[in-house]
Amino acid sequence: MTTRPAARAVARWAYARSLIGEGRGQEARAVLEVMRASESDLALVDMFQLAVAAASAEAGDARGALAALGGPSPTGKFAANSEACAWRLWAFTVVDMPEAALQQTRCALRALNQRPLAARAPFLYAGARAAIAAGRPAPVAAWLRPLPANDAGANLYRARAALALGDIVGARTWLKRIVGGSRQQQVDAQVTLLETDLATGPATPAQLAKIDHLALTWRGDAIEQRVLWLSYRTGVARHDVHRSIRAGAALIRYCRLGAEATPLLAKLQAMLADGLAPGSTLPIAEAAGLFWDYRDLSPAGAQGDFLASQLADRLVDKGLYLRAAELLRHQLLERAQDVAQGPLSARVASLYILSGRPTQALAAIRATDGNTYPEEMQWERHRMEAVALYQMGRRPEARAAVQDVPDGAAIRAEIDWKAHDWAALVAEAPAHLPTGAVLSLVEQAIILRQAIALATLGRETALMRLHSRYETAFAGLPGSATFDLLTVAPSTLDGEALAAAMLAIPSVSPVGVIGDLLEVANAEPQAKAAARPAISDKRRG
Repeated sequence: MTTRPAARAVARWAYARSLIGEGRGQEARAVLEVMRASESDLALVDMFQLAVAAASAEAGDARGALAALGGPSPTGKFAANSEACAWRLWAFTVVDMPEAALQQTRCALRALNQRPLAARAPFLYAGARAAIAAGRPAPVAAWLRPLPANDAGANLYRARAALALGDIVGARTWLKRIVGGSRQQQVDAQVTLLETDLATGPATPAQLAKIDHLALTWRGDAIEQRVLWLSYRTGVARHDVHRSIRAGAALIRYCRLGAEATPLLAKLQAMLADGLAPGSTLPIAEAAGLFWDYRDLSPAGAQGDFLASQLADRLVDKGLYLRAAELLRHQLLERAQDVAQGPLSARVASLYILSGRPTQALAAIRATDGNTYPEEMQWERHRMEAVALYQMGRRPEARAAVQDVPDGAAIRAEIDWKAHDWAALVAEAPAHLPTGAVLSLVEQAIILRQAIALATLGRETALMRLHSRYETAFAGLPGSATFDLLTVAPSTLDGEALAAAMLAIPSVSPVGVIGDLLEVANAEPQAKAAARPAISDKRRG
C-alpha cells in the first residue's frame, strides 16, 4: 500500500511533534531532516524551524537550537516570537550565557503559561539557573513558585538561590526536601550541600574526599565546573598548593570561564612561582613535579624562562642533574627560539654530561644546530660537544670539535692527559705551555704534566730543555721537587717514581669546568657522587 506525498508529510509532521512532546529530540530531528530533504521549502516555514529548534534542544544541541532560531541575536520573525523566546531561554542557559537567557523571560511568558506544568518545569529550571549564574538570585523563589514543594529540581534551585543570598539555614532546609529526582539533580544536590557547608567552615577530610570523588566521577557540564571551583577554593583556604593548582589547571584547560580565566591564571602562576622560588618550603622533588605537570600554565616569555631556570638551579644544588636537564630541555625545544637556544643548549648538555648521559647531551647540541650563533656562544657549544664525544669514547671527534675554539689546544691536551696519550700531549705542548716568569698553580700543573709525558716516552733531551726553561720559575715553589725529579735525571726514573710524581701534580684542571666535566665522565659512580657538589663552585684557570 502506498500513500500520497501530502499524506506522508502530514504523518511525518504529526510523528515529529509527538516525538518532541515525549522528549525524544534526537529521533525528532531525524524525522524533520527527512522532511526537509523531501521538501526544501520547509526551511522557510516558521513552525518547522521552531520544531527543529525544539528537537535540537531536547537532543542536547543548544547551539543548534539557537541557529535554527536565527542565531544568538535574531531579527525578524523569531525576534519576538514567544515560543522562540522560550527555547532561546533554555539554550542560552545551557551555553552559559545567563544574561542573554534572562532577557528572554518576558517574551517567553505567554508560551510557558500555555504549557502544562510538567512541560513548563525545564524552562523554569533554566530561568532559575540563569538568574543564579547571573548573580541575581532574588527572583528565583517567585520564578519557581508554580512548582510543588516536593519537586526535586525546583528545591535544588531554591537551595542554590538561598545559598547565593547568604541564607545558609534556608539552603539546608530546601536540600533536605530533595527526594528522588534525576541522577544529575542528585549530584547537583550533593555539590550544593558541599557549597553550603563550606560557606560556614573549613573542609573536613570527609568533605575533601567527597569533592575528589565527584571530580573523578562527574564530567563535562556546569556541575563539574562547580566541583573544580570548590576544590580550588578549599585548596587556597588550606594553603594546599597541589590541590589549588590541580583544580585551577583543570578549570583553565577544560572549562569555559569567560572573564574569570585571566585572574585565575594569574593566581595559578603566582602559586607556581612561590613553589619554585629558592626560599620555598615545598620539597624540591615536589616543586619539580608541580612545574612539570603544569608547565603549560607558566608565564610566557622571560618570566616563565626565569621560573624554569630558578628551579633548575635548585635541582642542581641537590645533585639532581638529570631532572634539571629534562626540565631545561623542554624549555630549549618548546620555548626558546633562534639565538636563545645557544647558551641554553650548552647548559642542557652540561647537565646531561653530569648525569652520565652523553648521547642526550650531544643530541641537545645537534638539535639546535640550525641557528646562527655569536662566536663565543658557538665555542661554548663546541666545548660541550667535545666532552660528550669524549664520554662516548669518540676521542678523535672530541679533539676535532674544539679545533677552532680559542682554548681548543688546552682542551685537547686535557683529553690527551686523561687518556694517557703521551705522544698527543707532547705534540700539543707548544700551543699551551706557559710563557711567564711567575707560575700559577694551573701553569705548574701544565708543565709537570708535560714532564710526565716526556719521561714516559723517554725523551731525555726534551726534558732537559724543559728543565732549563722553567728551573728558575719553579725555584721555591711546592712543585719544585717533583719538577726536579722528572727533569734533572730522567734516566733514573722507574714506574714507581712516575706514579708518585703524577700524584704530586696539583689537582687543578687547566681548562676549569671542562676539566671537571671530563673528570666526572671517567669517574666511577661513587666518585661521581662525591665530585658533583663541588663542580658548580670551581672556577679554575
